[in-house]
Amino acid sequence: MSKIDNLFSMKGKVVIITGGTGLLGLEYAKILGSAGANIVLVDLDEIKCKKKAEELEKKFGNKMLGVKTDISNKKQVKSMVKKVEKEFGKIDVLINNAAFNAPADNKGSNFVSFEDYPLELWKKSIDVNLTGMFICSQEVIRLMIKEKVKGSIINISSIYGLVAPDQRIYSAITHPDDSSKKFVKPVDYSTTKSGVINFTRYLAAMYGRHSIRVNTLTPGGVWDNQDKNFVKEYSKKTVFGRMAEKTDYNGAILFLASDASKYMTGANLIVDGGWTCW
Repeated sequence: MSKIDNLFSMKGKVVIITGGTGLLGLEYAKILGSAGANIVLVDLDEIKCKKKAEELEKKFGNKMLGVKTDISNKKQVKSMVKKVEKEFGKIDVLINNAAFNAPADNKGSNFVSFEDYPLELWKKSIDVNLTGMFICSQEVIRLMIKEKVKGSIINISSIYGLVAPDQRIYSAITHPDDSSKKFVKPVDYSTTKSGVINFTRYLAAMYGRHSIRVNTLTPGGVWDNQDKNFVKEYSKKTVFGRMAEKTDYNGAILFLASDASKYMTGANLIVDGGWTCW
């Protein structure tokens, strides 16, 4: 194995990915699996979790698990971590990727103003995007310290954790039954993703003495068959003139998970096609 291969090797490492069956979660699993990692896919759909884990194991030859878990439920998270401990004896990497993000095709709540935004959706975002990350980090750090693992925790934020959404690009989407109603990117996503960044700094400062690294990955928007007018307007705001492809963050994830970033903690790696540079 060359020095470069060794630097990015994940051979024998155990990685938990929350939101593991989603658009980006599966891409993270693929790149880390190809580097030799054993992957634990954590998501809400048990059948999909197990199916995708089987597919990954067949493709890469590493041990993969799919575990149904509601990350906002402490009891379920504890159970998931115990399963991973029983199977592998340790956890090397946690990718806090799961997030609640109201979809752009929502026909109700995303077409109301801030003052009418439903409290239940605000609470759901906090439950998943912050509380879920808090619970998963608690339980994984507990095991990392117990097993004296030099671990890596990667918290996924968003450009909207750094800047406010430009509502003008979302107004390209109109309500299917009333064109006078314009889509609004909700407040809850931006607020929670901002909190992720300082949550990272807190954990990094707290657990550096245990050689546990904690960093944020801040991605931009990913193309996923969105409204054509939205994609056009979004792309204008990036330096590269396009939305990200789903594989564009794989290099950053491998870097943060592997020894290539072993002297990096408390940092925020921004990969956004230049969105925030102007």
